[in-house]
Amino acid sequence: MVTGAAGFIGSHLAERLLNQNYTVLALDSFTDYYARERKERNVLDLYDTANQRGARFTFMEADLRTADLCDLLTRHHVRVIFHQAGQAGVRPSWGKEFQPYVERNILATQALLEACVHLPDPQQIQKFIFASSSSVYGDAEKFPTSEDELPRPISPYGVTKLAAEHLCFLYAKQYGLPVVALRYFSVYGPRQRPDMGFYSFIDALLHDRPIRIFGDGEQTREFTYVGDIVEANLLALNARNGGAHLYNIGGGSRVTLNAAIETLAQVAGVLPRLEYQPRAAGDHRHGAADISRARRELGYQPRVSLEDGLRKQLDWQKNAVGSRQ
Repeated sequence: MVTGAAGFIGSHLAERLLNQNYTVLALDSFTDYYARERKERNVLDLYDTANQRGARFTFMEADLRTADLCDLLTRHHVRVIFHQAGQAGVRPSWGKEFQPYVERNILATQALLEACVHLPDPQQIQKFIFASSSSVYGDAEKFPTSEDELPRPISPYGVTKLAAEHLCFLYAKQYGLPVVALRYFSVYGPRQRPDMGFYSFIDALLHDRPIRIFGDGEQTREFTYVGDIVEANLLALNARNGGAHLYNIGGGSRVTLNAAIETLAQVAGVLPRLEYQPRAAGDHRHGAADISRARRELGYQPRVSLEDGLRKQLDWQKNAVGSRQ
């Protein structure tokens, strides 16, 4: 089962599973964070992939907080859960908009965990793989940052992702649920959400608008191509059982935002216009992943360079813009 399967990462993961002839139950609640039409296109692509591969695929529009999850998991004989669903976005998580983050990151995760541990067969779920975030680290004191560093999130979003992580670990300890949590670092690539950095940068380039940068652009990020994220999820299937396991999943390189935009401009063959704005609340200054544990225990190794990944995303956005005209 893939939750959040109509979204950016979830759709890529479900597609890869179908291409490998897994039977996939895909769930999504179509939250209003961005246009439903975009997510529906992703689902249609999944149906096309399933038909081409002859794979068994079921899609359901469902809210994890209210669905009869025990029935779904039992009826569809789910063995592995890739929990990708959640309320995304650092900057919108402040103020009155915090409630959806609590409901969709914490309460939805708790409901799914409860369903897993109260199935008729307590051994049915062989892996529960949770999509966490590097936002839990906040302004980390060491770079690259390892999983042993104390998380200190500086955004409400990061707080809810850390809370969901802790719930996963609690259920692993109390009930023996085989949990793997993956902390994603700055994911990008085709199907990226329209609120995310590279999507907005590319959109600005395609429409001859200035690129807006929050802060001075010297903040660093470890950008990770979505295909490498998908590969990490599949490798997590082979994580050893017993207790909970936590891994950083990064792209293998740390660059400033200014340098990343320069690379994008070179790929696009245009000279960008930059517009600097005040640093946004909740944005951490630096980010870099120590992926040695994932490399050692899972065999994870990022394969896609920033330049190649940006070229793939640029090509996808050009085609997406063309298809809407």
